[in-house]
Amino acid sequence: MTDRTNVSTEEAPRPPHAVTAAEGRGVPGRLWSHRIVGLTALIWSAFHLSLASFLILDSVAVRALHLGFALVITFLAYPMVKRPGRGILSKLSSPDRMRPFDLFVAVIAFVSAIYIVLDYEGLSVRQGDPAARDILVGILLLAVLLEAARRVVGPALPVISIVFLLYALYGNHLPDFLAFRGVSLDRLIGQMTMSTEGVYGIPLDVSANVVFLFVLFGAMLEKAGAGRYFIRLALSLLGRFRGGPAKAAVLGSGLTGMVSGSSIANVVTTGTFTIPLMKKVGYPPKKAAAVEVAASTDGQLMPPVMGAAAFIIAEYVNVSYLAVIKAAFIPAVVSYMALLYITHVEACKLGIEGMAREDVPRFREVFPTGVQFLIPIAVLLVELIYFRHSPQMSVFRAIVALVLVMLIQCPLESVRSGGSVISGIKRVMEVLVESMIAGGRNMVAVAVATACAGIIVGTVTLGLGGLVTEIIDQLSFGNLYAMLLITALACLVIGMGLPTTATYIVMASLTAPALVSLGEASGLVVPLIAAHLFCFYFGILADDTPPVGLAAYAAAAIAQSDPIPTGIQSFLYDLRTAILPFMFIFNHELLLIGVTGVFQGALILAASIIGAWAFVSATQGWFVTANRWYEIPFFLAVTLLMLRPDSLEWWLGLPHRYYSYVFGAALYGVLYWRQRSRSGQARHA
Repeated sequence: MTDRTNVSTEEAPRPPHAVTAAEGRGVPGRLWSHRIVGLTALIWSAFHLSLASFLILDSVAVRALHLGFALVITFLAYPMVKRPGRGILSKLSSPDRMRPFDLFVAVIAFVSAIYIVLDYEGLSVRQGDPAARDILVGILLLAVLLEAARRVVGPALPVISIVFLLYALYGNHLPDFLAFRGVSLDRLIGQMTMSTEGVYGIPLDVSANVVFLFVLFGAMLEKAGAGRYFIRLALSLLGRFRGGPAKAAVLGSGLTGMVSGSSIANVVTTGTFTIPLMKKVGYPPKKAAAVEVAASTDGQLMPPVMGAAAFIIAEYVNVSYLAVIKAAFIPAVVSYMALLYITHVEACKLGIEGMAREDVPRFREVFPTGVQFLIPIAVLLVELIYFRHSPQMSVFRAIVALVLVMLIQCPLESVRSGGSVISGIKRVMEVLVESMIAGGRNMVAVAVATACAGIIVGTVTLGLGGLVTEIIDQLSFGNLYAMLLITALACLVIGMGLPTTATYIVMASLTAPALVSLGEASGLVVPLIAAHLFCFYFGILADDTPPVGLAAYAAAAIAQSDPIPTGIQSFLYDLRTAILPFMFIFNHELLLIGVTGVFQGALILAASIIGAWAFVSATQGWFVTANRWYEIPFFLAVTLLMLRPDSLEWWLGLPHRYYSYVFGAALYGVLYWRQRSRSGQARHA
């Protein structure tokens, strides 16, 4: 988590005005703009902290003010034109001066965002019959929101939103199989901007009430030094093993992803340390960057945060947050264990050993230096899992715990270095202010993306949902497997230009109900949470899908490798993640659905890890030694037997599906024995 990226799933380029005061000295326009943006972000963070502690506001007011702050920062920090130009374009793209036009638009955007609060009683009276003023303000809000989304996350999301708006207005003019009855402009604007079914819908509510505090918590941890500590801790544990820096990258990204959930944030936080170390021990730049990308991408799968999506899934599926975490646990662990194995396989193929003993930090020396960072994380997990408090309350108490830790840590460090307690307390205040500013800046893309995605959700609730299901049914010819492939490909394509959370919201709104209904038509019960996680997983994988994978570009810049080959290599590594959604759609036990005992859950986890390792061996061409071509089908068979234990029951009619685990483990053991024998013969030859 850094102030250059947002902490959740929304990765956006660093705002031009996200510069330090030192950078702005001598450039009055830049420094003035930086201060305004920083002050706005600081007030935004203070507003959300007050909501979690003492301030009580109506839900609609919270959403409106949340969006208003995000729009103001967007128009002040992101220029209209990103590439420098000449003439008027130079003024629109210049990061060195305040742009009066953008300042004017920021004011208009803020007023239009909070209009629903300013005239709440009037809008309630005029519900269904909006005045001309209401329509005008609604159109202004949609216009500034679409422009803000274009500046922050690129053109894809605004274009898709506009297509849906036009479809709702003019769908009655399309051919029969695409025809929609259409709605009036008054009803459309009312749905989008005067109710909680559009822009101010569930995604924005989750962004305002939950995600912001997790973003702030992650920013505070990073500013306090937790990111560097996690990497050093991972290196102390795994650095001496074969391919140690790569394994440390996986573990470090997993630890960072627990509180971050952003692909690019993980790359720039952990990759800065791990990629050079991987190159030093012998990994080619492309593979070093690809390992970091794959590890960082999976950070969004790791509970308890999972980007912003965990909280939105809970709202959409109408289950508790803990139910989402429970369902996501085994696939996340399996994905990371498979990636650890990939790093081992690559090290074996390249003949890479571990780091030199003198270069590996000692665990007993590293662990005490940052053990205090584990306290607020422990508070968060205990609050969520043991006391079962709300995510908002849990993360607020974790933030309080982190502040208390810093109030003890910083004065002690100051005294040890010859300073005073007062200087240590001043340092705490500086870290808090920097964290609150970074948290606000990092939240811009989340807030704007969720609000813009609300346009699509609101259009679907007007009646498009059933039509979309029917169209998908026709495209897949009613076949669930074809439907899954279409959904996966659509998530990958749409996700190339959208943040993960926006991709999930769009695809889940369109395809999750269709997956459930088509499953029922095929005689298969598809739990709603499985359908939502399916969309979420493939939205995540779009982060490293060429040619737009932003995480791959960030890692390639650090490794000095070509971004496209890096993205291709990381996507090949992520194939082990791509098979998991197809498996848990049919094998619900992977989501711990219907699993009651600890032993049963542990057995499923162990079998799933073996299945994922077998898949890695099949796709990477290596187990104990290089595979023979005829061994690949056997590895794939182990994968199927372990991840789909019902398959053997279906083929052979065995009375208990867990016989698949016995057959799969036996086959895996035979493959190990044969390759071990072949490897030994090669060494003695």
